[in-house]
Amino acid sequence: MDTLIDRYFKTLADRLEAVRTGEAASIDQAASVCAETVARGKLVFTFGTGHGALPALETFPRTGTIVGFRPIVESTMISFHRVWGDMGARQYRFIHAVEGYGKAILSAHRLDPEDAMILFSHSGVNAVILDIALESKAKGLKVIAVTSLPHSQGVPSRHSSGKRLFEIADVVIDTHAPLADASLAIDGLEHPVGASSTSVTIAIAHAIVAATAEKLMARGVKPMVMVNPNTANRAEANRVNDANYEALWRRLADR
Repeated sequence: MDTLIDRYFKTLADRLEAVRTGEAASIDQAASVCAETVARGKLVFTFGTGHGALPALETFPRTGTIVGFRPIVESTMISFHRVWGDMGARQYRFIHAVEGYGKAILSAHRLDPEDAMILFSHSGVNAVILDIALESKAKGLKVIAVTSLPHSQGVPSRHSSGKRLFEIADVVIDTHAPLADASLAIDGLEHPVGASSTSVTIAIAHAIVAATAEKLMARGVKPMVMVNPNTANRAEANRVNDANYEALWRRLADR
């Protein structure tokens, strides 16, 4: 008999396989957008609220990622793990539903029409993520959405536009995560456990970055790759990574 641990990993593996087989074309399309952006010397911004900020963070500067990806990480959007006190769960629950805040976030970043934006959101219905999507589109950016279509299609928008993220984006990658995200039942427990959307979205994020690097090489543009400094060759890794940071600074300084 399968244990709950067996069931969890099988569920996660099934979701990843559904993404591999069902979303490969969309991931490839997203990588094409990113490669074109990076090759032009522009930036691929990544953003998510709550747990959606985690895949955004993984795109740079992480071992195996490349210069050109630029996470936007607002502390008010990710620090609610404290639950009580400063930047707690109640503040997060309020702020991510406030229209206009996403536009204020973007005003702190000098977006270029030739940049791109990757947005990670399980539901794709809340105010801040939709602010970011709509404002990015208004500024001419290509928008890539990593979202759960089973969830988003099953609930109404919480934004005055009436739109959901998948209805705004130029490229949509479906995580295939269910409406409730968690999907493992335990006898006597009324709510399911075992969320998987974060693991899937992080895998998608790395697939996009890796495929972007491959497409850049095919264009004759050698990507600048972050390398692991926790090896015997630490000094060389730090030299490579410091050069990567300088390259990112030049992209930012040109704005």
